Amino acid sequence: MTGLSLSRRDLMSGGLSIAGLSLAGLTTLNLAACSPPGSGKGDDKAGSLADLTLRVATYRGNPESFFGEAGIAAPPYKLARTQFAGGNLIAEAINARALDFGGMSEIPPIFVAAQPGNQVRIVGVLQGDVNNQVVLVPKGSPIRDFKDLKGKRVGYVKATTSHYILLRLLQEAGLSWGDIQPVALSPQDGLAAFQSGALDAWVIYGVIVYQAREAGARVLRTALGILSGNYLITAAKEALDDPVRFQALGDYVSRYKRVFDWINADGDRWAQARAKATGVKAEYYAQEFREKSSPSILGPISEAAIASEQAVADTFAAAKIIPSRVDVRPLWDDRLSSFLK
Repeated sequence: MTGLSLSRRDLMSGGLSIAGLSLAGLTTLNLAACSPPGSGKGDDKAGSLADLTLRVATYRGNPESFFGEAGIAAPPYKLARTQFAGGNLIAEAINARALDFGGMSEIPPIFVAAQPGNQVRIVGVLQGDVNNQVVLVPKGSPIRDFKDLKGKRVGYVKATTSHYILLRLLQEAGLSWGDIQPVALSPQDGLAAFQSGALDAWVIYGVIVYQAREAGARVLRTALGILSGNYLITAAKEALDDPVRFQALGDYVSRYKRVFDWINADGDRWAQARAKATGVKAEYYAQEFREKSSPSILGPISEAAIASEQAVADTFAAAKIIPSRVDVRPLWDDRLSSFLK
């Protein structure tokens, strides 16, 4: 099962339903098929690390894919890597017991928190870039302030940071959801709509921003001051509860943390490696690196990070995007924190 993702938040498949967070055609049966033989619930509980297969989510061209380039040796267990197109799908796969580990923004856990038997547990926080999440307007647009978008067509991606940015900017401008014409689109469809003139503004993220800018789009606003910059690493509760799988998770996150040291040390090297993996122009990645709001630092959970996600959840609840207020604290699990210090 594969997905095409230019960045951690670049491409999310269309067809996502807010109420049920459907997998856009991926069923629980499909997700179970992602599990390698012998790695299902209970199969490895009496085994050793050498017998275990850790099931991890990846995004094409993102840090999870560059352990070898970063000089990180192969772990003492097997890795089954599955590509996903968005954090929402990863959260659902964890809940379907098809994954042990995956990364996402602050948004997806909020939408699965109330699901019976929710397996998603937040085990660490990646402090990263927010300047690559922006509101774009087309070349030649007269719009100079977000308030100017009243009555205009604004594209966004449902249940992502894009959605959250739009809600916050509406609040900031004293506007309501009904004061604009919101258009929910996948990033791919959003790019086509934006370039055709069907949108007056587009709230979007990742390297796709630089593709649009090269064609003349202008950044009206970045997410600096809106987003926390917290991106989450998550694990399945059942994986954390299993002693052998827990040991593998701790080893994996400690290796994963080291990838970011390699990334932060050389932006041009990172851009070239990503370009080779994705086919996207290296200059887009290099520009993203040069303009980033902060280096990427993976660390343990904190009270500040929990409070940040609660504020995000409360924003979605106030806008009635989710049916009721969610207490996010039960989602957070500090059992891997010692591996991330």
